[in-house]
Amino acid sequence: MSDPKLKQRVVRHSPSRGAGSPDVWGIYEPDTGSIQYVCADPATRQAALIDVVWNFDAKHYRFSTGSMDQVLELVQQQGLSVAWVLDTHPHADHVMASARLKERTGAPNAIGAKVGEIAKIWAEIYNLPHAFDPARDFDRLFAEGETFALGELEMRVMLSPGHTLGSITYLCGDAAFTHDTLMQPDVGTSRADFPGGAASDLWTSIQAILALPADTRLFVGHDYGTKERDEPMWEATVAEHKAQNVHVRDGTIREDWIARRKARDATLPLPDRILAALQINLRGGRLPPAEDDGRHYVKLPLNRF
Repeated sequence: MSDPKLKQRVVRHSPSRGAGSPDVWGIYEPDTGSIQYVCADPATRQAALIDVVWNFDAKHYRFSTGSMDQVLELVQQQGLSVAWVLDTHPHADHVMASARLKERTGAPNAIGAKVGEIAKIWAEIYNLPHAFDPARDFDRLFAEGETFALGELEMRVMLSPGHTLGSITYLCGDAAFTHDTLMQPDVGTSRADFPGGAASDLWTSIQAILALPADTRLFVGHDYGTKERDEPMWEATVAEHKAQNVHVRDGTIREDWIARRKARDATLPLPDRILAALQINLRGGRLPPAEDDGRHYVKLPLNRF
């Protein structure tokens, strides 16, 4: 849950720097501290929507579409056309809007290929052996190094496990959408304690991201604010992270970081949406099939965590 100080939706534009560089809009979702992205080719106005939220009220188990509506309004205002609906991983703290956006835009939806391995872990946890089929619910399952077109720009997939075993980073010119790996430099890095996650893998993924060119714009998945600032932030360059990131700046020792990350993760509560969200996200943002009363239900494993 985001800091009460940040209870406002914020939209910020990171303009293209020239040939081969995309326009990027970040749209802050305050209930979960998530940042949703629109990445667009300035030449063709084709856009990819990345990690857009289907709003879920965890107290009343109700859904609403305010965040995806806001994203699509921005697309319309900027004269863009949606070419892709992308997610970086099956989110634990929000419900993905993937299936709904595919219906509303006609664009294909995609995620990383290793989501199938994540689905197997959670099918056992939920005791739902036949519930999840990523090949059914996503149009593309991207492998490490795979590329695809966004107008005249190329997007490349970079496997970035640790937070989950199948998380991916999307690279587009000088922009990288790094999801739950790095936080802003004044916050540090993301947790790695969910089933299938590993701090050692997250360290390796972060180092690969920080090996990108120094001026690469890194767009993170979450911001919860700090005691020193009450404005949400989500963009910093590789150079800024290497110089200033409080967890992984240059000179950080791998073993020290892993120990600190594990100790910190051991104190973190389970996200309040995770058990409902993953049961939907592993279906591509689709609800479980309706039962004979026409309603949809999620299954919660008691005393599992």
